[in-house]
Amino acid sequence: MTSQHRAAVLGSPIAHSLSPVLHTAGYAALGLTDWHYGRHEIDESTLEAFVTALDPAEWAGLSLTMPLKRAIRPLLDTVSDTARAVDAVNTVVFDADGRRHGHNTDVPGLVNALRERGVDRVESAAVLGAGATASSALAALGQLCDGEVTVYVRSAERAAEMRALGEQLAVPVRTADWAESARALAGPLTVSTTPVGATDAFAAGLTDAPGVLFDVLYHPWPTKLAAACLERGGTVLGGLDLLVHQAVLQFERFTGVPRGPLAAMRAAGEAALAG
Repeated sequence: MTSQHRAAVLGSPIAHSLSPVLHTAGYAALGLTDWHYGRHEIDESTLEAFVTALDPAEWAGLSLTMPLKRAIRPLLDTVSDTARAVDAVNTVVFDADGRRHGHNTDVPGLVNALRERGVDRVESAAVLGAGATASSALAALGQLCDGEVTVYVRSAERAAEMRALGEQLAVPVRTADWAESARALAGPLTVSTTPVGATDAFAAGLTDAPGVLFDVLYHPWPTKLAAACLERGGTVLGGLDLLVHQAVLQFERFTGVPRGPLAAMRAAGEAALAG
């Protein structure tokens, strides 16, 4: 164990973040009584001053949420290949000498969450949305999908960005207009990265044997689409699945523990969401 014993999540807004609950539960499960994980309301204008003031002898790392996943990059000494590919850093690890290393745990978190539910390979997949989480989803599907990934988007600009990312990741991508997005649910795997309510209208049109749905929202849960999929016997993953799996990977990087306490962190997240 290093002498570094602090970590935190940064973002704006940040009061809703479950990361402190998850990491704190992980510390408790492993008896790491001298570790502390906090949250700080930080935006692009205050990011540099906050990060550069941290003592690397005390701080192990940072978790980053919006709007900081791209803004952090100029402050880093290294950026992992995955984080560079999707242009999103959600994890910063500090060396004892002060060097800062950027990583992305959303991509492997998505992969691990799906594999935990038995989704190792699919013939094709669909992504709803084209933001930062959709980019991570596309990178994750590159490790799971044997065929084409269809990305449903609202603008030609977003479509071009996702096709370019697909080329960069060597993932065959087809883009389709959002008006056709209900068709996504007919495939073996759909990853929805859209805001609350965006997919509610799709619930009524689900087939009796839906494929796997990974809806990255966790509040409110279940979404109307997730509830409808569950009622029809489909496999459903939610935002907590992603949050816990990516948080475990951060926990391991921050603490040096080779296997984070997934079950304890998930239980804490479920309890927090339950009220």
